[in-house]
Amino acid sequence: MVKQARAAVTRQALISAAAEVFGTDGYAMATLPAISSRAGVSSGALHFHFPNKEALASAVESAAAESALALTEESARAAKGGRLQALVAAVCRLMDAVADDPVVRAGFRLGADPSRKSGAKLHDWWYEWVRNALVQARRNGELAEDVSAEDAAVVVVAATLGLETLGATDRYWQSAERVSQLWSFALPRLSPAE
Repeated sequence: MVKQARAAVTRQALISAAAEVFGTDGYAMATLPAISSRAGVSSGALHFHFPNKEALASAVESAAAESALALTEESARAAKGGRLQALVAAVCRLMDAVADDPVVRAGFRLGADPSRKSGAKLHDWWYEWVRNALVQARRNGELAEDVSAEDAAVVVVAATLGLETLGATDRYWQSAERVSQLWSFALPRLSPAE
């Protein structure tokens, strides 16, 4: 049992260290020795848990997806004003996580990294989550008559991923102020006039 606990701690340390390295260096420039060094474990321990860099990147993406799903679902449950308000809360929480959580930040960055062939799974999940929230908002009468849930999803996802990308070099793009500007512009267009 002690070995299993130690293995779980080592695995988590490797995922955290990999997230930091992938987040700053990108996938192509990240090296396994840099990751094992940052985690404080031997390269043998790294290879025991992850056979290669792609497996480690996939583990980071999976951990990021779990965190992102948990915070968006929590936001949706806590929102009192319907699905549109839940979407606003989820975007705010997700942008906070992108700014503050190296694993979530790296998960989104890895999904858009052109040096990987794995596809943008986290981006695809985010699009589906946003689209589903807006489809439900449409059913609840929370969207303006002339607003398509599909079109609104494209705009919200493009805006949030744009803020995430710009924030990679200037954290101000991921700030609450920038997210507030997004919603100040978008909500009057999305919401019914009354």
